[in-house]
Formats: sequence, C-alpha cells, structure tokens
Amino acid sequence: MSPRRQQILDIAADLFAERGFHGVSVADLGAACGVSGPALYKHFPSKDAVLAEMLVSISEELLAVGRARASAAATPAEALEALVEWHVEFALAHRALIVVQDRDWSSLADDARERVRALQREYVDVWAAELRRVHPGLTLDRARAMAHVAFGLINSTPHSGLLPDEQMQGLLHDMALGALLSPH
Repeated sequence: MSPRRQQILDIAADLFAERGFHGVSVADLGAACGVSGPALYKHFPSKDAVLAEMLVSISEELLAVGRARASAAATPAEALEALVEWHVEFALAHRALIVVQDRDWSSLADDARERVRALQREYVDVWAAELRRVHPGLTLDRARAMAHVAFGLINSTPHSGLLPDEQMQGLLHDMALGALLSPH
C-alpha cells in the first residue's frame, strides 16, 4: 500500500471515530487530507471503499501478525502471551479503528463485511487453538468464547484509557493473560 493511501486511511479512521462514518463527507475527508474531495477518488473509488479497506486491512494485519507471533513461540503459554501482547499493542495504537469497527460496522458493504468476518473467525481460531493447548479438554466453543472475552477487555481501550499507555499496556496484558491462563 502506498504511503499516501495509508495516510488517507489513518486520517479517515480518526474522522470516522470522531464523527461517525455518515458524519464525514468526501469533502471533509479530502480537506483533512489536504486535497479536494474529488481528488480522493484518485486513491479510492468511494468513501465506502475507504471504510472497507480500513476494516479489511486491520483484520488481515491482526491475523497475519497473530499467526506469526503464535508460531514463533516455544510453548502454547508463550504463544498465548504473544497473542495478548500483540492485541494489546494493536488496541493501544489503533483506538480509532476499534471505535469505527464497533460503531460503523453496519455501514460496511456486504462483501467487505463477510471478508472481515471470515478474517476475524480465523483470528479467533488462532487464539482458540492456543487456549486448547494450554487447557487440554477445553471445547472449541469455550475456547472461542474465551478469546472473545479477552478481545472485549482489550478492545475497551477507547473507553478505559484512564492511565498512560504504558500503564494501560501492563494492566490490559496482566488482566487478559490472567483470565486466559486461569483454570476453566
């Protein structure tokens, strides 16, 4: 992805998080990017395409990095810790994307929504596989539910960031890992 295209996505994430997808016009987005609204069409065919690429690309990144960190770990517990560390890092760095995902999900085109869902299911399954290695006998459904609970905790960062990021990182890490490693 070109640096300019990524810059547009980053600016759009901040604007969408602040005002909502429908509260931002193409002209608003263009102005924030330092170009006319129509000039954005050089990079994206529509505002809907901006939202789609934003949410698909973050889902692809979460999955790719999650898989890489889990596979690089020496033990299942270390893999789980690596996944928690990754997700906490991501959540703290991309609060706006979490807000957009939560609030503007229904504005996503059907094909993009299905792509994001598929990627997210794969990401959950990376976590579930490691949870089942750490907790033998854990059912797949329970492992998936545990992953979703951890995501809920970690993805609370746009609303729970009452501490400096360094302290929030430690708090989120310790709480999520503690919950995931406790006997179930």
